[in-house]
Amino acid sequence: MRQGKRGFAQVKEHIGQHVGREELLDGFADDDVRFAMTSFDGLELEGVSTNGTSFDQVIFRSCLFEDVDFSDASFTDVRFEACRFISCTMERCWLNRCDFAGCSAPGMSFAKGRLTSVFFGDCQLGYADFSETKIQGLVAESTSLVESAWRDVRLKTAHFDACDLARAEFMGTSLAGIDLSTCEISGLVVSSTLHELRGCTVSPLQAIALAGYLGVQVK
Repeated sequence: MRQGKRGFAQVKEHIGQHVGREELLDGFADDDVRFAMTSFDGLELEGVSTNGTSFDQVIFRSCLFEDVDFSDASFTDVRFEACRFISCTMERCWLNRCDFAGCSAPGMSFAKGRLTSVFFGDCQLGYADFSETKIQGLVAESTSLVESAWRDVRLKTAHFDACDLARAEFMGTSLAGIDLSTCEISGLVVSSTLHELRGCTVSPLQAIALAGYLGVQVK
């Protein structure tokens, strides 16, 4: 069950900022650093690596991340609000009870990571890469996932509501038990056997469009 108003993160909305930018950057230079119980407002980072840092009960508000390498970091009870990610990566990250609200992160890579109870609301995630991730408890609402990649994903208990999944690739990823009826799914990329689509829920109009994958024309 989702916690709070919109999302999973169990972090107080009015948490203060207890870590400065320089202290944060100094922490990235060390191994196994943990930042907890703090917020960052308007933070701007460019061309840095978080070096596997752990974040616990943290809020990022209106932050700009450009060419930031978050690879191998862990995020627990973390919320990103109206943040912008440019040429960033979160490969091999563990995101546990994390929210992304009103964020822009085109092309973000979450590949080979672990996502448990993650919420995307009103986000721009076109061309994002979720390949080879383990996902359980994903909720995406009113989010653009155009041409996103979901290759060989272990996808469990995912919910997509009013999302744009046009031309998204799900090769090797089962969509069984997932409701796509409110989403844009034109041009989905799946295997020739269509086994990825077995057991998913679609609307009548979507079913007519998917008939084209079988070479069937509906009058």
